[in-house]
Amino acid sequence: MQVNRSKNTSVLTGCLLISVVFIACKVKELPTVAPVEPVVETGSVPTMATVKSWLVDPSATDETAALFYNLKKLSKTNILFGHQDDTKRGVSDATSQWTIEQQFAGISTDRSDVKALTGAYPAVYGHDFLHIANFHSGPWFDYEQTTARKLTIEAYNRGGINTYCWHYANPVSKGSFYWADSPVEAVGQILPGGAQNETYKRSLKTIADYAKTLIGADGKLIPVIFRPFHEMDGDWFWWGKGHRVPAQYIALYQYTVMYLRDTLGVHNFIYAWSPDRNFNTEPEYLNVYPGDAYVDLVGTDNYEDLKVGVATTTASSKFRVVSDFAKAHNKLAALTETGLQNLTKNDWFTGQLLKSLKDQKIEFAYALVWANTKDAFWTPYPGHAAAQDFINFKKNGYVLFGDHLPSMYQIKL
Repeated sequence: MQVNRSKNTSVLTGCLLISVVFIACKVKELPTVAPVEPVVETGSVPTMATVKSWLVDPSATDETAALFYNLKKLSKTNILFGHQDDTKRGVSDATSQWTIEQQFAGISTDRSDVKALTGAYPAVYGHDFLHIANFHSGPWFDYEQTTARKLTIEAYNRGGINTYCWHYANPVSKGSFYWADSPVEAVGQILPGGAQNETYKRSLKTIADYAKTLIGADGKLIPVIFRPFHEMDGDWFWWGKGHRVPAQYIALYQYTVMYLRDTLGVHNFIYAWSPDRNFNTEPEYLNVYPGDAYVDLVGTDNYEDLKVGVATTTASSKFRVVSDFAKAHNKLAALTETGLQNLTKNDWFTGQLLKSLKDQKIEFAYALVWANTKDAFWTPYPGHAAAQDFINFKKNGYVLFGDHLPSMYQIKL
């Protein structure tokens, strides 16, 4: 999401240095993506060890492996609805908004625009490491981290699923994540051997330390779908197209996974990778794919192809590319971001989004719309012209909100 879319070991280091040099000499070659044996539903339930063998992290917690399995299974028949910052911010009506921030007192963490209109929370809650792993400190940022932790834990305690993106400030300039606002090359400098690699490792340490504090009421580490360096096929972020070579992006994503998993011991992450919409074929989609050993969930962000007046087949054909690849490679798939800003089409949820998801046979775990603010909202408030359509969208048997979400953190026999 372009956030203002009104439009965040020595052996390991040596291996990465070698791989970066090697890959850089072959930037025109696509990564090897030979299909693995897909999951086959036979009526039997796989062992926990089997499920973990499918993951990027074979040492993942039981709850993380169960979430992967249950999302994979559920996506064969249903899709979950997700909302960014659902219990963090929202809109009351056409002129007022609410947000849980240090300067605003008395906002309940139970508040949700989705629940206010439909009576149910979303199934998937979107969060951001923007104000957690960044280059600022102080009481306001401490509050943001404490709030994010609380909202994540509460979402898990009610059975929901948490996903984090990362609008990461430029680690070289310490400026904006938007290239236009801080046009400083960074990817090459934060890789092993780069002048700012230590800076990047400190940011990853912040994420790892935070992830280990996410403990549910059951005493378990909370699984997180972690989605770093998204929309890399666009040029708006410093990690995007034109601001690094493909080999550098691939090396950065791989290094991020390995450092979190192997060096920092994070074992409650499902790793997601999601380009924007700039593809029509599988080779185009996989232009900078980090490889099956580093990705658990393949996704796409797509706003433009779901705008008013665009045929639903435009988006659905791309969804089919993502879904088919996921099925062939035993990955999850998802529409990781979407939405129509300010819902200028009253039946967008049923007439555009739902149709695009059902035009072709796809298996997406979830579809997530962006966060609500007064000037840019993505779910309707009570009294909005699109309110009834959103309620009808929820009533569709294909779409699941939090009230119909089965237990996701155990593999049931």
